[in-house]
Amino acid sequence: MFCGAYRAIKKGVRDGVIRYLCKLCGKSFSNKRREKRKADKLFKNYLFNKQTKLQLQEKIGASINTITRILDSSKTKEKIHDHRDIVAVIDATYFGRQNGVLVARDPNKKENLHCHEITSETKEEYKKVRDGLERLGYVLKAVVLDGKRGMPSVFKDIYVQICQSHQWQIVRRKLTLRPKLESHQALLSIGRWISKTNRKELKRMLDVFERKYRKELNERTYILGTNRWRFTHAKLRSAYGSLIRNLPNLYTYQDHPELNIPNTTNSLDGSFNALKSHVNVHRGLRQDRRLKIIKGYLKL
Repeated sequence: MFCGAYRAIKKGVRDGVIRYLCKLCGKSFSNKRREKRKADKLFKNYLFNKQTKLQLQEKIGASINTITRILDSSKTKEKIHDHRDIVAVIDATYFGRQNGVLVARDPNKKENLHCHEITSETKEEYKKVRDGLERLGYVLKAVVLDGKRGMPSVFKDIYVQICQSHQWQIVRRKLTLRPKLESHQALLSIGRWISKTNRKELKRMLDVFERKYRKELNERTYILGTNRWRFTHAKLRSAYGSLIRNLPNLYTYQDHPELNIPNTTNSLDGSFNALKSHVNVHRGLRQDRRLKIIKGYLKL
């Protein structure tokens, strides 16, 4: 039954919110809109101000269970998507061994567009991002990826830019920053030029390297007493192979300046560090509650 203004009287305060009593039916209630504002404010403090439940308990004087109930009842604002042509940066970040999220972002407008949970980065997960963006009405003109093998094939009908920062990290990880062998030092030096040159010049340097160190690239070591073998300098081959494989997509941004394609995924990488600092304040969260925080922070 609806209690009109003339039938209800003020009857006490609970958690800073005025309670009302209906003189006709005896029902006690509070303003629902105020409850919603209270829940939204509490969630913002929980997320953006990094306040734990214990800190919120001291602030509003409610029990942990009540705070949990209020946080669960709060709803993040539904994102309104502006259908348009976009260049998308797509990358993943992890909060545990098999707990991560894959995020798509428009770097030119600095706007997050898509997010879903993953256990590992596969072509199927990247296809899910593409399908999700296209269902929302976005038209992909180009994507920026982190260089994982096989992912560009999901976007083979559009322009693909491999993140130059990730490519350098791959080379550095394989060779270390202080390699002892001359061939490793030479390839590391080439890697340092990735962001300072163009496709033609990088290819020339790699061709010179391949001719000079072909013997080391193909050198084999046989396992004693067997016919089995392995490449002696497997990490050198891996770093060189990564550069050759990704070379066609390392300088797409130079080929199509009109699309304003970034040459790295830094637009997302920077926000990932801040996201983790907000999520890690609330360790041990249930999976659905953690996703709610992630989407709330990314404004999705």
